[in-house]
Amino acid sequence: MSLIHFSKDKCNHCYRCLRACETKAIKILDEVAKIEDELCIACGLCYTVCPQQAISINNYVQEVKEAIEDNKKVIVSIAPSFPGAFDMEEIGQIVTGLKRLGIEIVEETSIGAEIIIDYYKKYIEEGKQKNLISTSCPAGNYLIEKYYPSLIEYMIPVVSPMIAHGKMLKSKYGMDAYVVFIGPCIAKRYESQDFEHEGAIDSVLTFDELAKWFQTENIVLKELEPQKFDKKSSKRGNLFPISGNIFPYNKDTKNSKYDFITVNDIKDCKEVLSYLESGSIDSLCVELNICNGSCIGGPGMPKDGSNYYSRYKRVKEYVSNTEAINRHEEEYKDLNYHKTFFDKKVDRKMPNEEEIKKILGKIGKYTESDELNCNACGYQTCREKAESVYEGMTELNMCLPYMKAQADSLKNVIFKYSPNAIFLLDNNLFVKEFNPTAERLFNIDSRNIVGKPISFILNDEDFVKVMDTKESLIKEKRYYSQYGVTMFANILYLEEEHVILAIMTDITKNEKDKKELARVKANTLNAAQEVINKQMRVAQEIASLLGETTAETKMILTKLKDML
Repeated sequence: MSLIHFSKDKCNHCYRCLRACETKAIKILDEVAKIEDELCIACGLCYTVCPQQAISINNYVQEVKEAIEDNKKVIVSIAPSFPGAFDMEEIGQIVTGLKRLGIEIVEETSIGAEIIIDYYKKYIEEGKQKNLISTSCPAGNYLIEKYYPSLIEYMIPVVSPMIAHGKMLKSKYGMDAYVVFIGPCIAKRYESQDFEHEGAIDSVLTFDELAKWFQTENIVLKELEPQKFDKKSSKRGNLFPISGNIFPYNKDTKNSKYDFITVNDIKDCKEVLSYLESGSIDSLCVELNICNGSCIGGPGMPKDGSNYYSRYKRVKEYVSNTEAINRHEEEYKDLNYHKTFFDKKVDRKMPNEEEIKKILGKIGKYTESDELNCNACGYQTCREKAESVYEGMTELNMCLPYMKAQADSLKNVIFKYSPNAIFLLDNNLFVKEFNPTAERLFNIDSRNIVGKPISFILNDEDFVKVMDTKESLIKEKRYYSQYGVTMFANILYLEEEHVILAIMTDITKNEKDKKELARVKANTLNAAQEVINKQMRVAQEIASLLGETTAETKMILTKLKDML
């Protein structure tokens, strides 16, 4: 089930999400972005880098509210990085705030971390594996299962602190208890829905969602009286979100065969995993954290403008004030904390060299020097982009240099071959561009006018008016007697660039044709009137002759009648 979604309306196609996505799990077709779940490791980097807030994650606050309204025993397991997420005077204020929302029991997830630390210590001391990799970061686990499955044998086969604590809470309060994990991680939502962990965690909220919930209920943590956790963790459990502390026994296990390293940030994680995959190293124990800054830098932290170092300081201060005891939860030792990891290798269809060259050719990249590898489309190299096109994850037109070249080429063709005179003036009305048609109409070489004021060749009254008023002049007829041309002048003010674009259409021939037509019309009218006049004269003459003839006929016929 997809938990991360894109808004088509908000997306401005900047491709920052794709640049941030190290597994290239984002498909963008027809200007619509979509997460491909089988490729995604749920790191949430796309969510954090989107400048338009076009990416959202499923919100389960309403589900938790409904559980409270249904009078379920709602229990919160809160991640140990919470001091960095909320501005409080005292730590206990977070407990009060949660109980104001209707939460019945509040415990620290670090309690589960204490169990996991013991398991980690066991595997380190046994030293059976060639290398060891921590498994508390679900996004890191997905990265290995999907992209480095050959390293599964090195993954310590135990659940994360969240799942361990969830099992403990269900064991203590009953399977009908409603357990909510609250933390900085988006991947925890996927982890909670894993079939292996069914029943351990009922819902997952981020710190950001909790902060917004507090805001909706007008709860200000600083103003609350602090309360104690229903069960509190020890120092070693609370050290979990601070990078380099998942393996706290590395100083105590001097006889361990392993070297301990901590890797934060997905790029560095990929690098060390590739190194392990090569088989060129052994006896390495890796603390793997996908987020830069470990859990303190998680994508679910509140979007309140706080920086990483202020969050880190608050978490570190909290840990320093936590009791340093090694508590072993004997009553929960029989619970099953085993975790099986599976080979979920992503099968991505890859093009051959000929197919790559064919795709690159379609975007104007015929030689190696044409491959700019600018990363503007979101892919590191042009070849990687071509592979994605072949795979059906992206489109050719996402190559910005190619599209710009196409646009520039079209622009140059229009500028060069347009039948209209086109020229560009700066804010001082000096000529910046002058096309060939303008050269012909105004009888001047562009080299002799570019950089000079337009008044050098034309009356600049219209241009001054447009620059002063910032109002464009559209389709105004102008006659330039010195050139014998009549023009329709479109003088456009471009506000963002603070320049004037002039597009002038030569209508000289049309004007001449109009005059000729008027002359022909006048001549025709005159000729018609002359014909009419002549016809009237003829008619009158005919009428006169006809009248005389009729009178003579009448007289002769009368005489003939009298004679008869």
